Amino acid sequence: MKIICVGRNYVEHIAELNNERPNEPVLFIKPDTALLGKEFPFVIPDFSQDIHYEAEVVVKITKVGKYIDAKFASKYYDQVSLGIDFTARDIQAKLKEKGLPWEKAKAFDNSAFVGDFIAKTQVESMDELAFSFVQNGKIVQQATTAQMIWKIDELIAEISRYFTLKTGDLIFTGTPAGVGKVTPGDVLEGYLGENKVFDLIVK
Repeated sequence: MKIICVGRNYVEHIAELNNERPNEPVLFIKPDTALLGKEFPFVIPDFSQDIHYEAEVVVKITKVGKYIDAKFASKYYDQVSLGIDFTARDIQAKLKEKGLPWEKAKAFDNSAFVGDFIAKTQVESMDELAFSFVQNGKIVQQATTAQMIWKIDELIAEISRYFTLKTGDLIFTGTPAGVGKVTPGDVLEGYLGENKVFDLIVK
């Protein structure tokens, strides 16, 4: 199982981090050791002073695929959830300054969390799926997949050009504006529409 993440897929998030809008999806991978089990809290690692949350719609791949056409991509997943791409923003900033890879900032142990999956059939439209992320009772991220630069099926097609997708792979589809720092004691909640798919404690 691998975790494939998409960066810079929401215009307002690109602006809030002063990044350039890409001409194609920005892709990076987290290893399976990045996945935090649902039974555990998120523990802030000792190597960063600025861990940020990034809430993202996540889909789980259900069969092997390579060079998938976007018009057939919907056949490769049947469940959706909301996840968190935890990012060591201080480390990422230093790496970006030097033009170095992001792995230490993005792919560290427990840097990916995924809530409960719901069937795609329960969702009215994957292209207009509303989601929200709550920190300590306050909505800090709220968007719909209609705001994506590249839609989910387009992402699957693009990703499968470079990486063979396998059953169980997770695709994090990018985060909207509103990312921010987590601190010990935070309570994090994720919603797809009205469906609460996770709550997570930060330690």
